Amino acid sequence: MRNYRVWHRTAYTYSKPVQDSVGLFHLMPRELPWQRVTTSAVTLDPVPGDISPDVDYFGNPSTYFHLTEPHDALAIEASSNVSVEIPTYDENALALPWERARPIVHPDQPHAWRAAEYALESPRVKHVAAATTYGAESLTPGRPIGEAATDLMHRIFRDFDYDKTATTVTSTVDDAMRERAGVCQDFAHVALACLRAHGVAARYVSGYLATQPAPGKQRVFGADASHAWLAVWVPGTDQWLAIDPTNDQWANDRYVTVAWGRDYGDVSPVKGIIYTKAKKSTLRVQVDVAPIEP
Repeated sequence: MRNYRVWHRTAYTYSKPVQDSVGLFHLMPRELPWQRVTTSAVTLDPVPGDISPDVDYFGNPSTYFHLTEPHDALAIEASSNVSVEIPTYDENALALPWERARPIVHPDQPHAWRAAEYALESPRVKHVAAATTYGAESLTPGRPIGEAATDLMHRIFRDFDYDKTATTVTSTVDDAMRERAGVCQDFAHVALACLRAHGVAARYVSGYLATQPAPGKQRVFGADASHAWLAVWVPGTDQWLAIDPTNDQWANDRYVTVAWGRDYGDVSPVKGIIYTKAKKSTLRVQVDVAPIEP
């Protein structure tokens, strides 16, 4: 088990005052069989008149806020202490043919009804032809789901370049397939499209990956980043195999899970609407995932 302090700060500044700001954030990690959250808190500056912690449709901790006082800056700061273990999986279920991981085709399986919506298209994960063809190379007839999902992960890591300039937050699966480049969000969306086009249930996961400084270097506070990966339904179980195409590995005890959904749009760290005459704004995000002693 590994223990971390996760700190995430999102700061906005505006060229003119904002009169009204409505927002929703996913910044507090989930309680899971392999993840325990000991402390978690979020502060906003300025303090909104209405702030309501909740749990969203997917079971993620979420918080709504409404700020009606004029402001030319807004900071949202979250801090949590989390303990994480390496997830375990049913090896027999991982060895089942990938065709069994299609809950709509095989609705009689235990937990299939929970997985069904993750086998469908979503706003940011469409069934594009290029992804369907690419996924078919890993989803050969009768191949075990664990092996097929891992092979797809390996191939995306090998065939796609990590390039922050290749895509934007609004880029599509088609864009990433054409460029063969992107960031973690793009790679997760591509993998989801490859799987869902063939009926396999898989969900988008957001959170953090604890990084390690280069040999001889010290940790730089606030230099980490949010991360995204995906989890594939393990047939007939309530388990989901978490794979990370960006780093070519199964998620382990260095991954802190915050939220999951159909795609990035369901679980973005912060989103909202502002009412202002400002023509310019700036956004600065700082993240720190620091190991702590138990």
